[in-house]
Amino acid sequence: MKFIVTPGQDSDYTQAKVLLENVDGEYVIADKGYDAEHIVDKVKEIGAEAVIPPRSNRLRPRAYDHELYKERNIIERLFNKMKHFRRFSTRYDKLSINFEAFVCFIAAFLWIK
Repeated sequence: MKFIVTPGQDSDYTQAKVLLENVDGEYVIADKGYDAEHIVDKVKEIGAEAVIPPRSNRLRPRAYDHELYKERNIIERLFNKMKHFRRFSTRYDKLSINFEAFVCFIAAFLWIK
């Protein structure tokens, strides 16, 4: 698992290319928000297939695997389970190092469970 804590006003999409560095996999599954040429190009650069539905305003929509995209719900369910931890969902921790440590704790707890 790899994550980056950003300020609340920053978009998640700004960190996509950084998160894709040194990643090994066949597919990258993401929602429509990650449908940008620079992200799709980075996915191709690492040798994976982008399973990202095209945005509705694309002039030439890209094809993607609809069935494989349904697997994204596993990630969404993980975030739902993580939000059951009040300290995570409300971000009580002021320091990012403490928040990152608690995210690791939650991940370990859910993995053991």
